[in-house]
Amino acid sequence: MVLQTTVVIVGAGHSGLAMSRRLAERGIDHVVLERGEVANSWRTERWDSLRLLTPNWQSGLPAFGYAGDDPDGYMSSHQVADHLASYSRAIDAPVRTGVTVTSVAARDGGSAAGGYRVTTDDEIWDTDVVVLANGGSGIANLPPVADGVPSGVLSIAAKDYRSPDALPDGHVLVVGASASGVQLADELSRAGRDVTIAAGEHVRMPRRYRGRDVFWWMDAAGVLDERFDEIDDIVRARHVPSPQLVGSPDRTVDIAALRARGVRVAGRVGRIHDGVAQFSGGLANTVRLADLKLHRLLDRFDEWAARTGAEGLADPERPADTQVDAAPVLQLDLARERVGAIVWATGYRPDYSWLDVPVLDYKGRLPHTGGVVDKAPGLYVLGTTLLRRRRSSYIAGAAQDTADLAEHLSGYLAGRPAGDSERAQQDAEAIA
Repeated sequence: MVLQTTVVIVGAGHSGLAMSRRLAERGIDHVVLERGEVANSWRTERWDSLRLLTPNWQSGLPAFGYAGDDPDGYMSSHQVADHLASYSRAIDAPVRTGVTVTSVAARDGGSAAGGYRVTTDDEIWDTDVVVLANGGSGIANLPPVADGVPSGVLSIAAKDYRSPDALPDGHVLVVGASASGVQLADELSRAGRDVTIAAGEHVRMPRRYRGRDVFWWMDAAGVLDERFDEIDDIVRARHVPSPQLVGSPDRTVDIAALRARGVRVAGRVGRIHDGVAQFSGGLANTVRLADLKLHRLLDRFDEWAARTGAEGLADPERPADTQVDAAPVLQLDLARERVGAIVWATGYRPDYSWLDVPVLDYKGRLPHTGGVVDKAPGLYVLGTTLLRRRRSSYIAGAAQDTADLAEHLSGYLAGRPAGDSERAQQDAEAIA
């Protein structure tokens, strides 16, 4: 039997649920398909100690603000999952759990303008619109050098890491110095492990500045409201690493903090060959650039505070510039240093392996204009980095993103030729 609805949303994370609420507000019938349970990735694909980078007060969703007693705290991954499950119940979202989408294709093999057929492992849906809300972290983005890891060393992506005890004994090499990389290096070091972190491009950011959380500053100073069409190189901006932050109000974890804990810092991994990891010699330039960008951001905060006369702020106190060894580590003999595991904190990419619509570019990326897929009418994407504005990268960004895209979606449906939905229903009934 072929089922019929106006909109199919793929994924019941924060973006999919927020879009469900927006469609319900407009009376647009829809269904949300989720391969696991609501907020599945938060329950099954996060390490045990993970906490949000954003404070709890920034975790609101359409018609559902944060109602806990710790607005300045940071939710654990399981608390996020519970938060989203509560939201799903509160808005009575039409979620069908345990349903894996295996194909999204133009209906009847025609053009996307004729609607879509969504095939799952349980049922088939014909629909006018599909919203891809399966998130941007479906697949670990391991670099080609990972293929050179010798068989005696555990090679694991950050999304598969759970705790220090789950790794084999020995030295640990963490590759990547964005939020995940520095957090894992810090946790492993605190657990008594010898750790080397390979740091490529990274974004240094203090947890607090002048007595306020850095996200308070980015919200107040308008950083999070910068739109995708105001940024010169949006493709590059969408691939900038996440900031070096940890979900704790009194700790900053960056290269300097890791070095103070005894973590060895090397440059970007260039090659792993014959059991030896080789690193770039440009670490000093890498940290210098990160420091420069940090000071530019803090300058912007200070300028905003002076311009607006913001009160209750502490005096400016800048972090010291990052120091690294004059003679950087250029190679690591994995056997000699007893490296038992390499953890790849090198980012993620969305999983569109089931998308049978010819819209991906030669790198497998999905081109879109603020969430509106360029070459497929009626196809939308949500939940990816810098989708419509900088706040899109975080849970709270879903409120504005879904408001914008639901408006566009509603207009798209209103502009369809008369009779299309009726004809699709008749076709579905005939096939069934």
